This record gives sequence, C-alpha cells and structure tokens, in this order.
Amino acid sequence: MNEDLAALHARIDRTNELLQRMLAEVAKTPSTHAIFVDAGYLYAAAGRLVAGTEDRRAFDLDAEGLIDALIDRARTIFADSRLLRVYWYDGARRRIHTAEQQSIAELPDVKVRLGNLNANNQQKGVDSLIRSDLESLARHRAISDAALLGGDEDLVSAVEAAQGYGARVHLWGIEAPEGRNQAEPLLWEVDSQRTLDLDFFKPYVSRRTAAAYEPMTGRPAREDVRFVGAQIAAKWLAARGRDTLVELLPGHPYLPGSVDQDLLVEAEGLLQYSLRGQADLRRALRDGFWDHLQAQY
Repeated sequence: MNEDLAALHARIDRTNELLQRMLAEVAKTPSTHAIFVDAGYLYAAAGRLVAGTEDRRAFDLDAEGLIDALIDRARTIFADSRLLRVYWYDGARRRIHTAEQQSIAELPDVKVRLGNLNANNQQKGVDSLIRSDLESLARHRAISDAALLGGDEDLVSAVEAAQGYGARVHLWGIEAPEGRNQAEPLLWEVDSQRTLDLDFFKPYVSRRTAAAYEPMTGRPAREDVRFVGAQIAAKWLAARGRDTLVELLPGHPYLPGSVDQDLLVEAEGLLQYSLRGQADLRRALRDGFWDHLQAQY
C-alpha cells in the first residue's frame, strides 16, 4: 500500500515538473501581433483628412513610410509582442496588381491581398479576405493581438471570428473632419479603439498639382472605356432615378438616340478623347453602361 502511494506521489511530482517546464516555455514565448489595413478605408479617410478628397488620383500616398509608422505605433502599444506581418487589403481589376500595389507587396513584412474592383470602382471581396485571415491566424494561435485599420460594418464578423479563438482585436481609425467614418456596430465589438490624427498622416499624404491631370493622348483601352460607361450609368441612375432608366431595359442592347448622344458626349469629356468613328470603343462604352444598369435590376 505504501509502495502504491509512493508511486502515485512520484507520478504527481513528474506531472508537476512537466507543467512547470511548459509554463516556463510559454512565459519565454513572446506574444505576436499583426496589422490589418483596409486600404479602401485608408485612402478615403486619409485623403479626406489631409487632401480634402477621397479621389485617389488627386493625392499621393507614401505607403512605405506610412506602413513603417503603423509598425512603430504598434510597437509602442504592444511593447512585449513581436510583429508577424502587415496585411494590406485592396481592390484591383481582375485582381491584377497595379504598379503601386506591386511596390507595396515587395516591402518586407507586408502581405498584399487583393479583392476585385468592380465597374463602379468599388472593392468586392476584401472584407471576406480580412475575415479569413483574422480567423485563420487566431485559430492557429499565430497572433494574440490584431490591429485593424478599417471602418466597414461588414468587418464585425471578422472581429467576432478572431475573438472566438481568443485573439484580441484593436480597432484603429482615422480622424474624421466631421462626423464619424467607422460603423458603430464595429466600434461596439472590438476590444479597444484608437484614432490616428491629422499630424500622424500629414507626412505621408500630399495633394497632387493640377499638372498631374494631363488629358489622355493615346487611344484608350476598351476596358477603360467600358469602365467609364459603367461610371456614367451609376451617375445617371443616382441623378435621374430608377424609374427613368428602367424604361431603357426593354430596348437592350440599343439606346435611344438622345441618350446615346448624351452618353457619348459625357464619356468623351471624362476620357479627353474623341470616340467619333471608333465603333469598337463606342460598343465598349455602351456595354459598360448596360452592364451596370442590368446589375441594378
């Protein structure tokens, strides 16, 4: 009986020793954080704050300098944690990197993830990419903290997924000149909130001069003309109302002469290029217009 008791005590001692070793290893392992940047939100909010516009074509963004600043800010907040990487989420047509996105992807410790960019220049699929990465990293215990720079309500599910696996999600926002640029439900769900102000972004955002807007001198690509057609359809839909434009649908693929002429004139103004006598580009323009219109009904 005494021998059995001694054996039990020995096993308990070995178990306690193993637990102490495991706890010691855990204590030596630093926590890990990652930064998740919704570039659509960043460009819109920072552009509005510093340059007074959300139009990416109207200002330059020093992405490398800004990313370094975000890493430094995270280092002060998560003092005892190491950086896994920065995830940069943006949209691109057919998910093909632009030159700017390619240069960002080449930066150390940065992973660019692309959603699609639709005819209205709106990102599609970015929120689902953020959720997938946040959830996967939290589930595999690759991160303990996530700094999320974004404002869309659709990110709530991403926050909840990461928190479900024990990660803490910290929402970073950009100062709004007026009102608020982050959804309230998102603010409610995160573990902490911080706002980056005008002084933080000033060194990295600069408005372009008028000289940067030079008219297109070469023949535009069909895809560019198609995109302009969709832009005009979106603008007309907002200005003229659904009832007015729904009357055009039975006539697809043809447009009334007056509407076709208005479309042509507006497109030429946007492209700074004459489409007269360019049958293939005129078709691309109409295709883009119809694509957007039909997608709404």
